[in-house]
Amino acid sequence: MIVKKLNSYIELARLDKPIGIYLLLWPSLLGLLLAGLNSNISLKNILIVLLGSMLVRSCGCVINDISDFKIDKLVKRTVGRPLATGALTIFEAWIFFLALALLSLSVLVFTNPLTIKISIFFAALIVLYPLAKRFVSAPQFVLGVTFGSGSIIAYSLQSNDFSISLMILYTGIVAWIISFDTYYALEDKEDDLKININSTAILWGKNAIKYSRILHLFFYACILMIAVLNQFSYIFILYFILLMLIFIYQKRLINNSNFIDAFKINNLVGIIAVLGFLTEIVFLR
Repeated sequence: MIVKKLNSYIELARLDKPIGIYLLLWPSLLGLLLAGLNSNISLKNILIVLLGSMLVRSCGCVINDISDFKIDKLVKRTVGRPLATGALTIFEAWIFFLALALLSLSVLVFTNPLTIKISIFFAALIVLYPLAKRFVSAPQFVLGVTFGSGSIIAYSLQSNDFSISLMILYTGIVAWIISFDTYYALEDKEDDLKININSTAILWGKNAIKYSRILHLFFYACILMIAVLNQFSYIFILYFILLMLIFIYQKRLINNSNFIDAFKINNLVGIIAVLGFLTEIVFLR
């Protein structure tokens, strides 16, 4: 009984499906590494980013399921979630959310005042995001602005400042998140239309794939701009070529309507981008 309940909490926080954590972690690590081009990154800051990404993602999943538990019963992909099946009660989910939120806030004790202010601001958006799907025609924009903030938070943690490169990175990451979450939304498009849930997949209609590809390429352009501004080595070109090859492969997946795999491959995009930044710091600085 205890094990079954524990598994339900794990499922509620999506710890059994860590790709969401990874897709929040990579933008955060990009922000940390960007700041690390001009300073030595401490082990403490790395641990804060790792733990913070996991906790924030878990908080977002729990509050999303609390808000959507009635809707989840009507959607094929989400019908098996713990709140939709009754494996957990709403009260238990709220207690779990508050515990995760407190843990997240406790991590901020080890940061600086600027990071705390930024984190609290974006934390409010995380709580409000589930409502965006009902009242905002393009909720993926809200998701991008919110979860892309990991790059700003991590950068401020390391540098206690902002920069032009950071703003370029954040803008690109927001576009990237909108892009891959639109692919994710395309998988649920028919169900979302039935239950009046908004998404860019619905808003953009036949142009959803085209616009998503443009946003993805814009993210790559931002990465390239950062490389030029910060005088990255020619080795970074190899990483950029790998990113373009993934884009071509992703296009094939989308043409076959394999939207979930097209979404998941963005994990590899994040890994390669992070490795590219890391190479500049470790081997070439």
